[in-house]
Amino acid sequence: MKKIVEYRKLLDVTKAATLKELKTIYRNSMKDCHPDTCTTDEERHAAEEKSKEIIEAYHFLVSVAPETAEKNLSEYNKTTSASGILDFYMENQALYINFVDGSCYEYFGVPKQVYIKMVNAESPARFARRHIYGTYLYRSASKIVANAE
Repeated sequence: MKKIVEYRKLLDVTKAATLKELKTIYRNSMKDCHPDTCTTDEERHAAEEKSKEIIEAYHFLVSVAPETAEKNLSEYNKTTSASGILDFYMENQALYINFVDGSCYEYFGVPKQVYIKMVNAESPARFARRHIYGTYLYRSASKIVANAE
């Protein structure tokens, strides 16, 4: 959740910002700090770093936007209901769940106590269906690559 708050603050957007508003704000921010508008190397380097942060924030906020989640809802429901959990772990205040079908989802705001209960659950998949999938903000993370040996 900390990352989300920082990115919203960087782009100066609210929780209710639409994808169209995000895109407009992103483009305006990039115009303001584009490296090609700088004259000295120091300014150019600072502008490059700032633009990298803005690009990362924009892509992240688009991935967790309600419109994006709604667009991918059928795929998400199919994965969480029909595919088993291959692996799960907690890293940097986010829970990552890798599914047998190769999908990976990142869940934000999951308390450590809930993660510990999932680790100790007799069936982590059933625990996740009951306590994680419909409760926490998520986004699709990169697909995992299975080793074909």
